[in-house]
Amino acid sequence: MGQRIDNFLLGHLKGVPKSHIYRILRSGEVRVNSGRVDATYRLRWGDRVRIPPVRTAPAAPVGAPKQCKPVLGGFVIHEDESLLALNKPAGWAVHGGSGVSRGIIEQLRAERPQARFLELVHRLDRETSGILLVAKKRSALVALHALLRSHGVDKRYLALVKGCFPDEKRVVRQALTRYLTEAGERRVAVDSEGKTAETHFFRVRRFQEATLMQARLLTGRTHQIRVHLAHLGFPIAGDDKYGDFTWNKTLAKAGLKRMFLHAASLSFVHPTLGEPLSLEAPLPEDLQAYLDSLHPLESA
Repeated sequence: MGQRIDNFLLGHLKGVPKSHIYRILRSGEVRVNSGRVDATYRLRWGDRVRIPPVRTAPAAPVGAPKQCKPVLGGFVIHEDESLLALNKPAGWAVHGGSGVSRGIIEQLRAERPQARFLELVHRLDRETSGILLVAKKRSALVALHALLRSHGVDKRYLALVKGCFPDEKRVVRQALTRYLTEAGERRVAVDSEGKTAETHFFRVRRFQEATLMQARLLTGRTHQIRVHLAHLGFPIAGDDKYGDFTWNKTLAKAGLKRMFLHAASLSFVHPTLGEPLSLEAPLPEDLQAYLDSLHPLESA
């Protein structure tokens, strides 16, 4: 004996994806002598191993495309023992569901099968690019959630909006509520009886037909920045839910193929080190290229 439990399961459960085997280990579904073990546990004579029912996945045909391109590599902008920060590309869901078989968190777990804990600290819309935090320890997750509730995390986004925004700064406190359209799509609207939502907007630069805005989130409601800006009459460029659809078509012809919303920076006190941590993600090349093509009026 002396074989590691993960290697034992890989040999015993032929045809079961490796990622699934490590997932049932992390979740505690595999028991040795009625107790939880991690992937490094080495079996001894007399150990009683309980394996949950698992379904064998059919073998993929030769040349079958991969479900998802790698998340790691150039997308990692910070990592330590407690946290991982990714610069999420636009078009990626942060988790599976609603027709998405695998999101970033599932891909991350698949690429790091021996990680005992990987959980999203917050979420970004699928269409939004930028900084996404993942906790590698439960204590870090709990601490960061507490910071988010107490406004201890400074979250800043960049958005290009239609029109000339008149104020250098504007604080928007408009409650939001979620609803479903007749087609069953999720939407959010300003509603005095909804949940409190607060966004601070700062004008960065004005162009002939648009304004580059910075948005600081004080709360984290679904589609908050998008709905608050649309409610003010300054929809985000390329927003296919709350935007100006005629303008969006013009933008697409001019080279902007997606929504111009980017999670640009995060600042907070590190939950385990107790030191300030500031993270930044520059504008993606497609957004920067479109911005460079515009004619500026002035710098705010």
